Amino acid sequence: MTKSFANFADLASFIASETGTDGRSPAYEHAFIEHDERAKLSPVDETEQLEMPDPEQARAAVEMVMATLFDVFRDTRLEAFASDLAWGFVNSFHVVAKRISDREDDAAKELGDLARSFDPSEIYASQLEEAQLLCQTLQGCRDAMECMRDHAAEVYRVETGRPYSPTRGSRVSNGVTASMIDARDYLAARGRERREQFTPEGPVVAFSGGQAWEDHELLWKGLDMIKGRIPEMILATTAQTKGCDAIAQAWAAARGVKVIMFRLDRRLGAKAAFVRNDRLLALKPVEAVVCEGSGIQMNLAQKLRQAGVPLHVVKLDQQRNTAPGTQRMAHRA
Repeated sequence: MTKSFANFADLASFIASETGTDGRSPAYEHAFIEHDERAKLSPVDETEQLEMPDPEQARAAVEMVMATLFDVFRDTRLEAFASDLAWGFVNSFHVVAKRISDREDDAAKELGDLARSFDPSEIYASQLEEAQLLCQTLQGCRDAMECMRDHAAEVYRVETGRPYSPTRGSRVSNGVTASMIDARDYLAARGRERREQFTPEGPVVAFSGGQAWEDHELLWKGLDMIKGRIPEMILATTAQTKGCDAIAQAWAAARGVKVIMFRLDRRLGAKAAFVRNDRLLALKPVEAVVCEGSGIQMNLAQKLRQAGVPLHVVKLDQQRNTAPGTQRMAHRA
């Protein structure tokens, strides 16, 4: 039976349904992840609700375009030029991926500059959130473009017997061989360094507390003790701009400790703080400090205990100005 299709997307959907067991499907699923419901594609663009393309449709479209190029020209006088056209198609993905990567580098630099110049204002918090969303959106677009490029390159290799190689620049992807990149080790090291700056890897110490706190020395001493046991620690805070969290962030800056700041996602309404607690717990902290504050801190402490995380609870009356001589953080297993 002959099928007809009203548009290219419908045709791609049909091919995807017919070839859904293709070995590249997992790669597309991984590359086309939406890390956030929102998307921001440039510093001047407004945030939008934009979805990623369907990964199976994208896979089918690449397969169809590449295969059709060779099938139409096969055994004709144009067959000799099919490989040139196919190379150009693969290279288009490579060039666009490189442009996205350059924009991602610029966005990451801007995010780094903002992160190093902390400002407790709401304007700063908004700028930081938008810069992070821009980086995240561009990274997702680059991953998707590189995935399609690598798939098209594989079809090109099967049809021509030659691997795709760009005329300029390096091709960096999970599946490429070392022989195709002269400076692969350098690029890999640079990539690891960049990822480490914005997604630190190491033992996480969770921290949260109320906004009413005076005795910063008590918290600094306690955090110094933890750092003595965990020199490579990363501090993950609930990112309040005053009180305990601000004191902990000041301590981290003074001690050269990396900080992950979990801000409230206000789109979630009343449950935002509790979702933030869950996200903090998902980092699997090796130790935690919770200072007396509101029910949010009580909820976090309860979840940490349930997860078996070693927990230090600091009471308001342990501060020097309210309870002289009481200077140690109370430990609760």
